[in-house]
Amino acid sequence: MKAIRVDASRAYDVCIERGILQKAGTLMRAVKGNTRFMVVTDSNVSPLYLDALVDTLGDNTASFVFPAGEQSKTLSTFGNILEHMAGVAFTRADTVVALGGGVVGDMAGFAAACYLRGVDFIQIPTTFLSAIDSSVGGKTGVDLSAGKNLAGAFLQPSLVLIDPDTFQTLPTPVFNEGTAEALKYGVLYDPALFTQLAGGDFNENIESIVQRCVELKAAVVHEDEFDRGERRMLNLGHTFGHAVEARSGFSLYHGEGVGIGMLMAARVSERLGIAVPGVAQSIREALLQNHLPTRCAYDARALCSAACVDKKRMGDTLTLILIEHIGKCVPYPIPISDLLSIMKVAAEDA
Repeated sequence: MKAIRVDASRAYDVCIERGILQKAGTLMRAVKGNTRFMVVTDSNVSPLYLDALVDTLGDNTASFVFPAGEQSKTLSTFGNILEHMAGVAFTRADTVVALGGGVVGDMAGFAAACYLRGVDFIQIPTTFLSAIDSSVGGKTGVDLSAGKNLAGAFLQPSLVLIDPDTFQTLPTPVFNEGTAEALKYGVLYDPALFTQLAGGDFNENIESIVQRCVELKAAVVHEDEFDRGERRMLNLGHTFGHAVEARSGFSLYHGEGVGIGMLMAARVSERLGIAVPGVAQSIREALLQNHLPTRCAYDARALCSAACVDKKRMGDTLTLILIEHIGKCVPYPIPISDLLSIMKVAAEDA
């Protein structure tokens, strides 16, 4: 088992091992003692892993299952989780467990942050994407009708358990969206990781890839836990990608949106003279090799409207993350008044 320490305001371990779900109860009790657990999961994950996890935790374990999908990441579902916690007499001595992908982790973590003004929680991500992204770093939240993740809180988990065997039950597009996120780490920080992923055949090395991505994320969280500096670099592809997701009615997966958004950012970077020539083509080829979409079906004005409510906006300024070369990116603040012209460049070839 590989354990990566995340040094944040609450330090915790991210444990990575095939089959770790089978001994989750022992590992969780070692950290939390004789606490009571409530497992929050969704309708896709529940029939696959909920019973097995509860068996390792014991009979005094509650659970809450909500319909799978981004459409459930709402204040209504969030309120239902809180009401369920109150209904089973959850206390501050108890622990919420997020079992599932990013939507589950965000919702369960936000509920834990708010119930009784804060209870502990543990992340058990079951998707490639959530394992290397949302399960580490303590961001939690829900979507509002105006946009993604507009309400939330920071709450670091007590423990993260990653079992790469759970990736085997993922539909191919869901696994592939995790690849887009891993490619993002390569574009930001690690050309060797990008090259490894760009070939498209890396399943036999999945544990080491998860480990490398978590190490990179942990380093960023240690430096900037509350998203005021370096952590904003992890938004590469997100301003464009969230806009594409929103315009698709979330028929695109988040990772697919990030991949398209990363390519759009590369095209803008080249047009502005920030990127070395060929960066956009390298990213495009890597996405295609991993069966990820590269085209945006929406016009610049529609995308601009969606991006204007991006949570990263500060007053009349929006900071894009642009690319110098694979392994080096830079923040690039723009006035909102320039967003439409930037979006036209981003969307014309994407």
